[in-house]
Amino acid sequence: MRPDASPTARALLALELVQGSPGITAERIAGKLGVSDRAARRYVEILREAGIPIESERGPHGGYRLGRGLRLPPLMFTGIEALGLVMAVLDGHHDAADPTDPVGSALGKLVRALPESVAAQAEAVRRSAAPAPDRAAARPDPQTTTALVQARALGRRVRLGYRPEAGPERVFEVDPWAVVVRHGRWYLLCWSHTSGARRAYRIDRILDVAVLDAAFSPPADLDPVSMLEEHLAVGWEYDTEVLVDLPAEQLSRWLPRALGRVEPVDAGSCRLVGTTSNPIWYAEQLAAVPRIARVVGGPELRQAVHALGKRLLAAAT
Repeated sequence: MRPDASPTARALLALELVQGSPGITAERIAGKLGVSDRAARRYVEILREAGIPIESERGPHGGYRLGRGLRLPPLMFTGIEALGLVMAVLDGHHDAADPTDPVGSALGKLVRALPESVAAQAEAVRRSAAPAPDRAAARPDPQTTTALVQARALGRRVRLGYRPEAGPERVFEVDPWAVVVRHGRWYLLCWSHTSGARRAYRIDRILDVAVLDAAFSPPADLDPVSMLEEHLAVGWEYDTEVLVDLPAEQLSRWLPRALGRVEPVDAGSCRLVGTTSNPIWYAEQLAAVPRIARVVGGPELRQAVHALGKRLLAAAT
């Protein structure tokens, strides 16, 4: 080993020795690194101060070994797999090239662990690609999200501090059924004991999470994505109802669930029933629905559809 190697470099080499030879003694580390036993023990302390759980045991069979949960299996990614991971991060509109960003820092560690030929391709994409910002996205705090996921895994109720879009902050006790990501926004699908109803809360608006002792089990037939989308279609200010000359199963295959519930009328037609807080937006979504027979209601939606039709006709003439 080079005599001018820094203590950090020597500590990392000591980590490799502990990883490769569990139970290795300070004397053996010192011999491998060409340093004194005291220096070897100091390198182990440097690693511990960095948060690496290195355990030590005394006795003839004692020595240093890594604590549970640190050692990773070999990273055997192919070039396509590595590029796919980098592209997935970029597609999420994270700042993948910023080492101070948690995602950028984690991706950097992953790239550095890859074989050089694979890492070079991944790093080139990471540095050169420029994702356009998703202005509709609302990323939550990772610690908040982790706390909710862990509570879900443990089957434990939680108490949430929540900041709604309008009105004062509130506190809810809920059973966290699932965390769902939809169009760049993260939702907690849950049963609210405070409200006595199913709820979906934006995780970026959750201020704090406290895990409680009460246990719960989610519904056996829970489909988190479908249930969230159905939930987002109800409870808004204006009722909507639209008749469509298509079979219900055909319309349901591509229609966004957030527009409402599809009900069959007969073999060749169906009814779209929902609510909205923005009739103009709803009318614009309906423009993509084929074979609309009639907008039944409510009056706000009929007015918005009429105004949209006039605007489009004026643009065409």
